[in-house]
Amino acid sequence: MGIIKSLSIFRFDLRLSPASAIKHLNSDSGEYEWESTDTDPQFSVKLRFPMRGWFMLEVALQHNQPSVVTKLYLDCGKGFSEEHVYSLPIKNGRVSKRLVFLPFGVKKIRLDPLESEGEFNIRHARLIWLTSAFAEERLLHRLINMHYRFREQDLKCVRREIKASAKEKGCPVRDHALQLYNQTFIKRPTRRGYQDWIECEEQNHHQQFALLSQQSQSGPLISILLPVYNTPEIFLRECLDSVITQRYQNWQLCIADDGSDKSHVRQVLDSYAAKDNRITVCYREENGHISAASNSALELVTGRYIALLDHDDCLSEFALSRVVDALNKNSAARLLYSDEDKIDADGFRFDPHFKPEWNYDLLLAQNYIAHLSVLDTDLVRGVGGFKTGVEGSQDHDLLLRCIAHLSPDEIVHIPHILYHWRSIEGSTASAANEKDYTSEAGLKAVSEYCRQYHPGASAEPGIVPNTYKVCWPVPEPAPLVSLLIPTRDNVEVLRCCVDAILQLTDYKSFEIIILNNQSSCEETLEYLERITTDPRVTVVNWDYPFNYSSINNFGVTKARGSVIGLLNNDIEPINPGWLTEMVSLVCRSDVGCVGAKLYYPNETIQHAGVILGIGGVAGHSHKYYERHEHGYFSRLRLVQELSAVTGACLLIRRSVYEEVGGLNEANLAVAFNDVDLCLKVRAAGYKNIWTPYAELYHHESVSRGADDSAKKRKRAKREAEYMRKQWGEQLYQDPAYNPNLTLVHEDFSLR
Repeated sequence: MGIIKSLSIFRFDLRLSPASAIKHLNSDSGEYEWESTDTDPQFSVKLRFPMRGWFMLEVALQHNQPSVVTKLYLDCGKGFSEEHVYSLPIKNGRVSKRLVFLPFGVKKIRLDPLESEGEFNIRHARLIWLTSAFAEERLLHRLINMHYRFREQDLKCVRREIKASAKEKGCPVRDHALQLYNQTFIKRPTRRGYQDWIECEEQNHHQQFALLSQQSQSGPLISILLPVYNTPEIFLRECLDSVITQRYQNWQLCIADDGSDKSHVRQVLDSYAAKDNRITVCYREENGHISAASNSALELVTGRYIALLDHDDCLSEFALSRVVDALNKNSAARLLYSDEDKIDADGFRFDPHFKPEWNYDLLLAQNYIAHLSVLDTDLVRGVGGFKTGVEGSQDHDLLLRCIAHLSPDEIVHIPHILYHWRSIEGSTASAANEKDYTSEAGLKAVSEYCRQYHPGASAEPGIVPNTYKVCWPVPEPAPLVSLLIPTRDNVEVLRCCVDAILQLTDYKSFEIIILNNQSSCEETLEYLERITTDPRVTVVNWDYPFNYSSINNFGVTKARGSVIGLLNNDIEPINPGWLTEMVSLVCRSDVGCVGAKLYYPNETIQHAGVILGIGGVAGHSHKYYERHEHGYFSRLRLVQELSAVTGACLLIRRSVYEEVGGLNEANLAVAFNDVDLCLKVRAAGYKNIWTPYAELYHHESVSRGADDSAKKRKRAKREAEYMRKQWGEQLYQDPAYNPNLTLVHEDFSLR
């Protein structure tokens, strides 16, 4: 930063003139100066003289949008295009920065402040010239800190790898380095981004798989169930063709026509059956809906496994090959499922769903398994096939009845897009609320499962259509929860936290233990003395240098409860049922840690669970999303298993805490101790659960401060290195995430 400041003679404030879709507002009418009137607002940038070389772009924007990406476009003689564009995610009201390279011959520059309608102010827009050496060093450091390919590498290794990769691709080193650097600024997945992923990543995956696999046809016979009813001819043919063109050929297609009255249906089915003896068709005399039709198709099955296919959907050409490959690697597998996307009437693929590994609580909340599902035939027949009365969610119902007879190692996720779900007007794929009966059927299925396998638990509709909330019982008598709150001074923060817990929490059986870490402020000491008049509050002194792990381990020795709650002193409950919800989950015998949904004071997400590997160790799921957003396939609204949750608000049974040795005092005094605890809990055989139904504000790091000193940065680096050494590749193979998703950002965008 000092170097940049020393080059003040080479600092260029951008002279901006509205060019398109930008309206100047009356400054007296509100806090914003500019309004974007459509999704492509543009400023032209006046160049005072030709500019070439490396620059630091600095932009400070104040705006009223949930999120903003500013783009700098270059016209190098052929007009503005996506070939020469630099994206910069904006931190509202703060200066955001990134490197840009201006090649020789730049004719014009354009600045697009945002990509939506909205109001904004431009507080700062500047280009700062940099030496090539300084720019290169900044670029490499960002790759090391932000790009998954270069984690834990030094500058020499990264520089060497970029040169080798550029040579292999046949492109200039600088261009390749900039391409990698640009990847660290991608925010939120887009349709266009997925098309790029299909063309590059998916094609590479398929090519590599085709070369490595033998494509043996001696594997198990897979019987594909296809219930059909009045399918539009074009979609029916595409569906059938997607089966016939499978790379793996040992399949059987079992079709049950459910009394279609469209003449083309029988004509198409008969013609395909006549051409391929692997296709068997039965014609039902009366329409009995999808469960009855699926059972008719099931009667035709002779294969060891069945795959479920809807009549207007399509399989990837490698779908069955990938399934057989997974079966060869996991001989115990009896339920397999893949990632999926949607496909429109024109064949355009979009909205990819990259799923986690087996996630029991997520399946109770939503049929995340969906397509492609492959099940052991004997298992399906053993549970009675498809149940009538739950049409619309018959697959979810079948899966729930099947998993009751499966162990986790018999359930396998295939992290590839193997299924294309047709999205047309009126379909479930098009909009979850198109068919209300599907939500009702799903609730019926989950409720019946809870009745049979979790006595005392019940199900109710979730926040999002086709999702559900399982209400777990709290034991009688309700266990005592010991809430541990480390603190040092900052009485305003502590008072807000403690008073809110005491006044708002509807769960009655709790105690608060304030762990006073060398507070010296007179007002704080007075508050600590006064608050202990409440019999629910105890103050215990910890007269040693700050060590979050040590303080809480000490607090556990003073706790009376069978449930331990770790709370930061800057936590503020929002909903009265927050603690009841968390206790109901933590008292399950299979659960270790339980985490909550935390918001910044500006109503954006601070914590919705921890994703391993992001940023080199771990990051927060959906960070900075708006409070009202549903998140990636509604995961901000669903109870689910995650690898870790934050210690800012975490519940754990005392017995489990002691079993794994509590928090790591020696190696993790400040950072990652909560992640380490959760990983130890998971290694001991317990699940870590995150719930969106416990909501609290988190005024993050108010009391301790940020890691902004050399000593703190050194400590943070040491703790990160410990985590990587201790947990190794586990940090980069999070079962609650997906290997196709980013380890750079916290937004579930594509890798």
